[in-house]
Amino acid sequence: MGHELEANSRLADREAILLAPYAMHSCDSAGREHAELDHPYRGPFQRDRDRIVHSSAFRRLAHKTQVFTGQFGDYHRSRLTHTLEVASIARTIGRELRLNEDLIEALALMHDVGHPPFGHAGEKVLDACCRDCGGFDHNRHAVRIVTLLEQRYPEFPGLNLSREVLWGQQTRIEKSIVQPLLEIQVVDAADSIAYDTHDADDALELGLLDLETLLGVRLWREAAENIRSKYLGLDTSTLRRAVIHRLIETLVSDLVESTRERLEQSHISSPTEVGSHGERLVAPSEGMSVRKRELEAFLFERVYRHPKVLAERTIAENALSDLFSHYCQNSDQLPSKFQARLAVDGTARGVCDYLSSMTDRFALSLMEDHPGTKH
Repeated sequence: MGHELEANSRLADREAILLAPYAMHSCDSAGREHAELDHPYRGPFQRDRDRIVHSSAFRRLAHKTQVFTGQFGDYHRSRLTHTLEVASIARTIGRELRLNEDLIEALALMHDVGHPPFGHAGEKVLDACCRDCGGFDHNRHAVRIVTLLEQRYPEFPGLNLSREVLWGQQTRIEKSIVQPLLEIQVVDAADSIAYDTHDADDALELGLLDLETLLGVRLWREAAENIRSKYLGLDTSTLRRAVIHRLIETLVSDLVESTRERLEQSHISSPTEVGSHGERLVAPSEGMSVRKRELEAFLFERVYRHPKVLAERTIAENALSDLFSHYCQNSDQLPSKFQARLAVDGTARGVCDYLSSMTDRFALSLMEDHPGTKH
């Protein structure tokens, strides 16, 4: 016990020096649903991060769709690489704002663990299939995974994460919740930056866009002009990567500066004051927000609704819908851990839990095992 108290004291002292007053300090955590002794040398949010990284749901993100399925090749982002990129961007922002990086990393690593195979297409199918038992939302399912479905510890169900990490996921479900901790806001902002830059990069690599078309978007054009003013004669591939780097730098720098200004103007001096503030504090400047919306509208029309993307999405939707029907009619074929919950949750929810845990390639392989489900 003495070692734990000494470790907690060291952590509190270190955070008192490094973190801003409005950051979430580990010693102020609201704890966990199931009480545990403090760890002798890891803080509560570091333990959360480690538990998420070692979970099976996190590992499966490596083979789950971000935007493009595996049919497009293997260059593009998966849910796992997207998650790691969000964590990297978020930690950079958090460090500059003197926030709790361990909490930020845990929040970032967890934010997409509830996604089913085939990205938002898979979510749409499962939501429709489960409309009579509450629907399906990947944010809500992430909470279900880490509080119930992951069984890695003998003392409690789920991962028994801190209430701050669970709160971060809850704010994505209930949009009306008061403005959350700054660490939660940082992860949301980093997620948006990752989408805006990396989805375009993937689309260029896959040939769904050409660079000249994308340069018609103001944010990309300004970044490209900056790069071309410094480097002459870059080939298209090198130019593209340099623009991506510049764009991330521009978005992060703008976010940090505009957030710092809001914090100074609002005179917030504690995490509780963040929760009572009337607007998000971690946000880009007004001018950058306009540019981001322009880029996001372009990506929606030219990438997310590209005919090739929609065609692959249709295949994925049909596969998942057919598998749902198959297992509802043959629930005895579910793995034992999912069969064990049918009496409590019902067949539809049990089948949904199983399908949502699958990777893209495993779901498609099951179509081969059950040829009767094919269209």
